[in-house]
Amino acid sequence: MADTAKKLSIICFSGDFDKALAAMVLATGGKAFDYDVNLFFTFWGLNILKKKKGRRPGSGSFLQKAFNVMMGGRNNLPLSKFNFAGLGPELMKMIMKSKKIKDVEGMLQDTIALGAKIYACEMAMNVMGVKKEDLIDEVTDIVGVATFIADAEGGQVLFI
Repeated sequence: MADTAKKLSIICFSGDFDKALAAMVLATGGKAFDYDVNLFFTFWGLNILKKKKGRRPGSGSFLQKAFNVMMGGRNNLPLSKFNFAGLGPELMKMIMKSKKIKDVEGMLQDTIALGAKIYACEMAMNVMGVKKEDLIDEVTDIVGVATFIADAEGGQVLFI
């Protein structure tokens, strides 16, 4: 029988600044309304959880290393529209700061502090050449999709 508690599970597939921000806003909002919140980071979404800032080759094959160079961490997320060769996110951060709105880093830290569970996708990590030590320490666990689906059962699931 499915758990009937208030539960929100968010699949963070995108590595775009605006989509990462939306996931964090929804996660903190869910926690504010006393939901159990699970975030599942997969493929380009893993970039949001990278520990080191900047573009660095990972481990594994040439392609895996290239993927890691393209994933520069939370501070290098592009906008999904109007990226303008990286200028778009900086303009967005500037506007957000002037409005006293936290950026992805601040929202992620709030999400963690509020007790959301942070999961990294094991299969995507294997494909992308991302290791556990590449990720922030606050990752709750590295899981497969079956574990995430079982944990999400009975709640709302959003794909961002």
